[in-house]
Amino acid sequence: MAGQTPKSKTSLFAPVSVAAGVLLISAVLGLLFGSENASIVTALADPASLDRVLIFEIRLPRLVMAAVAGGGLSIVGASFQALLRNPLAEPYVLGVSGGAALGATTAIAVGVSVTTLFGSALIPAAAFAGGLAATLLVYAIAKNAEHGSSGTSILLAGVMVNAIAAALVTFLKTFVSPSRAQQLMRWLVGFVDLPTTTTLVAVGGYVAVGAAVLLVDAARMNLLALGDDTAGALGVDVRALTRRTFFATSCIVGAIVSVTGLIGFVGLVVPHALRRVIGPDQRALLPASLFAGAAMVLLCDLISRLLFRWLGTEPPVGAVTAMIGGPIFLAMLARPNR
Repeated sequence: MAGQTPKSKTSLFAPVSVAAGVLLISAVLGLLFGSENASIVTALADPASLDRVLIFEIRLPRLVMAAVAGGGLSIVGASFQALLRNPLAEPYVLGVSGGAALGATTAIAVGVSVTTLFGSALIPAAAFAGGLAATLLVYAIAKNAEHGSSGTSILLAGVMVNAIAAALVTFLKTFVSPSRAQQLMRWLVGFVDLPTTTTLVAVGGYVAVGAAVLLVDAARMNLLALGDDTAGALGVDVRALTRRTFFATSCIVGAIVSVTGLIGFVGLVVPHALRRVIGPDQRALLPASLFAGAAMVLLCDLISRLLFRWLGTEPPVGAVTAMIGGPIFLAMLARPNR
């Protein structure tokens, strides 16, 4: 048994290393290419050059924001799929994103600005509160459903809560000025813009704390596949694990949605695809999803910026992830695992 431990660690480390490598390549491509041409050599050689401003002051913070958003959404999707034992679970479907959007929209509608130090911390907090409230509401509704808190009941409740949150967001937009309503509309379709330093630090902090909680619980999530009763018999406090997961995922999704808006399919497609390749072990799946999700949003953001050259405008990153992730997921459904 002792001789199998190093092999086990190696098998867990390998897919995470590959995903990290893909993220690194994606980040380099994102720095080198975009809507405008820029030379990394000139940027490094001449501190006063436009290339340095473009690469290190504009592209780099935006890339970090995109990576934080993609990695956070992906690890949340992987956690939900393990917790609910349902491969269709993800923050957008479960209503977490909708609740977070409603919380952030409410804060913005009453005049909180994301560009201030106060706003950069308060808007993610409002989004976190909305996401957590939506999650608890979905779980409570599903628990009282005919079949109990099954994966199907939770998914159906999530779809309904998400629809209600979207209706309330639309209702709120009718009470704000046209300029602010336009800002909200652009924000809700999923954009990755150049963040301020305070915004980047605040969102990164929320996501880092939530992701750390999920990664620590990875081994316990593996036991949930055996069923709640069996996991409990093996020493897992299923209720406490569920509460921690809901809290951590709401923290992550709330922070991300408060800045980027609604970016769908990342939390669904990336963990689902990785599970087919590396298996269901959460100890490898969660960190691999973190890196691969970050890479996916980085590449989608790069595609969005490159399309500016032909379209004269940048499509929302949320639209790009849907156009790419949707067909990929349909292809995976058409070719089930054997």
